[in-house]
Amino acid sequence: MKRVASLAGLSLVALAVQAQETCERTKVAVLGAGVAGVTAAKSLSDNGIDDFLLVEYQDRIGGRMHDVGFGSGPDGYPYVVEAGANWVQGTVTGDGPENPIYTLAKKNNITTLFTDQDNTTYFDESGPANYHDAIQEFQDALEKVTIDAGSLLKHNIQDRSFRAALRLQGWDPAKNDSHRQAAEWWLFDGEFAYTPGESSEIFTSVAENATFDYFSEENLFVFDQRGFATIIREEAAEFLVESDSRLRLSTQVKGVDYRKDSVTVHTNRGCIDADYAIMTFSVGVLQKGVVEFAPQLPSWKEDAIHSFELGTYTKIFMQFPQAFWDNAQYLIYADRETRGYYPEFQPLDLPGVLEGSGLMVATVVNDQSYRVEAQSFEETQAEVMEVLRSMYGPGIPDPTDLWYKRWTQTPWAYGSYSNWPPSTSLQAHQNLRANVGNLFFAGEATSQEFFGYLQGAYFEGKHVGETIADCLHGTGNCTVSDEQQKYPVLTGVTPYNLYNYEHGWFVDTIS
Repeated sequence: MKRVASLAGLSLVALAVQAQETCERTKVAVLGAGVAGVTAAKSLSDNGIDDFLLVEYQDRIGGRMHDVGFGSGPDGYPYVVEAGANWVQGTVTGDGPENPIYTLAKKNNITTLFTDQDNTTYFDESGPANYHDAIQEFQDALEKVTIDAGSLLKHNIQDRSFRAALRLQGWDPAKNDSHRQAAEWWLFDGEFAYTPGESSEIFTSVAENATFDYFSEENLFVFDQRGFATIIREEAAEFLVESDSRLRLSTQVKGVDYRKDSVTVHTNRGCIDADYAIMTFSVGVLQKGVVEFAPQLPSWKEDAIHSFELGTYTKIFMQFPQAFWDNAQYLIYADRETRGYYPEFQPLDLPGVLEGSGLMVATVVNDQSYRVEAQSFEETQAEVMEVLRSMYGPGIPDPTDLWYKRWTQTPWAYGSYSNWPPSTSLQAHQNLRANVGNLFFAGEATSQEFFGYLQGAYFEGKHVGETIADCLHGTGNCTVSDEQQKYPVLTGVTPYNLYNYEHGWFVDTIS
């Protein structure tokens, strides 16, 4: 009798535990509320799918579009600055195709400054310096490499590093040629966060062409005091009402069980059963293994995740008692010993921008980002001020405030944006895009042509959202899980005919 009672008690306990673990049900779980996630959710909504949940680690929408308050304005409130994405890169030429990020910026009247890289003052450790010839030499080499990359792609010739391509075009600056090293950093590392030696010749050129040739060469720097993420918050507001239960902020995804017909998402607040899930996490998050997948991801997927890179772009914000700098958009510094040592400064206290703010931004990337983000603000300030005083003299004041985001340590990002390493094929990248079961992937990193750019996240989110909507509607356009393109065995080059819509090749930039 006691044995039966004991068993009955255990059954009740087991039932109670099972009840507690009963998962919430939805058709689609969208994981991440950055550009890709919000765009995917909006695509679902626009296509008549309203049964979805938008799950976000942070307490806000925006992802790596991350505006923060910094310093003190004339009204006592801080200025709004962009710790993350800061530019509309590529707009529109004439009646040509328009960058969707530019479309959203116009729609929301985002305040921007036309970026003029010619409006730049150059320095080295001795003060003002003239190395315009080095800038022009590198620009000429870049143009030649881009042409060469198109030839490699079209003729199925193996990719190589951008460094090798530059050498073949006669650009190979000595390590102690600080002016040419600064020119290269300014026009390459400062854009891609990696060096030419760490970057693909073919696909770096593809990303540049797709953005600046297909759309336009314009860059617009955002200093809107509502924050750049306004564009994505307003997109979300079109399908989410106030206190919408479909938006789950401050919710961390810990595990994902994926199958051919459903997905279960485990979070710090419980679990979600869905027909489909869309994971928009950065490559950095996927590489850290902070999400447990069941079953373990197949080897072709794991290989793809670990074959691509996530660079870090660290902006160091400073507020000074008054401006002491040139009225130039950029101040470029060539360090005598270390490439990329505080090479770029952007004054924000300029006519027509944040006049009277005393704001300036210094930028470092990747290796220097890891170093700077690991040290204190005080240590960084001492280093920055030594550089600025070599540029402007010992009499300039210390900043009243200094701050930067530690992207390399941020658990929902672990970096800023992706980079395509050399000798990695389109097929390998398609494995990064491809779904496993009913778990799909989207984000700037999964974009073949716009990786590293906001428009890449937009296009990928829209594409996956529309694909899943088709599946849920049962239309003929549904991509059945087992037929999603993937490459368990990789070869050295990509046949030209594979540059197509099925692989995310949405715009023709190579014909």
